[in-house]
Amino acid sequence: MRLRGCYGAPRVHAQLRQSASSAAGQRAARLMRELGLAGRYRRRRQRTTIPAPGADTRPHLIGRDFTPDAAGLDTRWCGDITYIATEEGWLYLATVIDIASRRVVGRATADHLRTDLVAEALRRAWARRRPPDR
Repeated sequence: MRLRGCYGAPRVHAQLRQSASSAAGQRAARLMRELGLAGRYRRRRQRTTIPAPGADTRPHLIGRDFTPDAAGLDTRWCGDITYIATEEGWLYLATVIDIASRRVVGRATADHLRTDLVAEALRRAWARRRPPDR
């Protein structure tokens, strides 16, 4: 019986019944507890972005056109936010990417997911690249 480390007591009990063992479900649960075994489960998805009800909307100027254009350096930037699980909790990473060069031009990390994280990544991108006014 190959359990791949993800079966809980009900599935272990079902496997034991299939193999003609007469072990009760409660016994399987008790033995698993005594051995320090527990079934693996998927974590609940963490909701990270909750828009404010009265937040301003901005026009979508890129129109989902993310094709790189070598002549268009520092004319179109896009961003991304990701979160990384660490031993001390979540670490949030905001990046600003130049679409033409596909390089990260600004980044910021924090232990929270608030607007100032993205604003800091944009400030760093602006300070590093100084795009021309358009």
